[in-house]
Amino acid sequence: MTRVDHGLVTDAGPPLELPPTDLGATLRALRRAADLSQRELAARSGVPQTTVSRIECGRSAGPSFRTVERLATAAGGRIVIVPPPTAGQGPPVTPRQLRDAAGRHCPAHLDAREVREPKDWPGAWWAHVPGLSGYGSALPAVTYRLDRGHRDRDRDRARVRRECRIRRHLDPAVPATSWRFVAELPDGELVGELRAHERSDELLIGYPLPGRHHLVLDGVLVAPAYRLLGVGRRLVAALTAEMARRDVPSAYAVTDGTGTCLLHRCGFRVESRDAAVMRFDLTAGGEPPRRW
Repeated sequence: MTRVDHGLVTDAGPPLELPPTDLGATLRALRRAADLSQRELAARSGVPQTTVSRIECGRSAGPSFRTVERLATAAGGRIVIVPPPTAGQGPPVTPRQLRDAAGRHCPAHLDAREVREPKDWPGAWWAHVPGLSGYGSALPAVTYRLDRGHRDRDRDRARVRRECRIRRHLDPAVPATSWRFVAELPDGELVGELRAHERSDELLIGYPLPGRHHLVLDGVLVAPAYRLLGVGRRLVAALTAEMARRDVPSAYAVTDGTGTCLLHRCGFRVESRDAAVMRFDLTAGGEPPRRW
């Protein structure tokens, strides 16, 4: 939630370091710095002395912004609206030129944005399905979320897209032939992970040769709330960059569903159609099932 603090600043020095929510204490300190009594401040500001007294004693039922501004100005100060710590990193202000299909301005508190391609529109479910990119050509010019929960999730996803960093995680307790890349936020929260291991006949007998081994991809995991943000693709890009640096010529993976789409977009191709996913189940009596 965005917080707006009202700080009272004097022209004679730096801002007074006082709790922003304690208006009475702040006004009292400002009046003391200006060497004014309550009566003198009331005369300068045009605010009744009883109102000044109630504000300082905390008995005022919420003075108006105009009243506080007049008191601060009369005491030689000014009101400063301090932006939140994440200023410049939050959702952008809706441009005034964005209008809906009826020519109306989009609501200012919503994160309205232009729809330039299907993936920009939440209703374009086909945008991420291979082969359906041309489905449903009718797209709105502008889109925004009406549901607050959806807006909060969109802003959280935008924060993750902006702040997520990819790095290789090195653990002395893990063999150097095991590769692990993590996607994490500045506070250390893990949002994605990729694991792989080197494999070759030479490694099995303990005589690795440069260029003779390959990688086997164990898995690419991304937190469900942060999928379709490019985190998985960045993890695979970090893997391929490390492969080039370490002179590892190829990587293999067994995958299906969305994993297949991800790796295909990252440059992987189908190596063989002979592999099969197999399953074994015991019968009710605990005996292996017969083939016929």
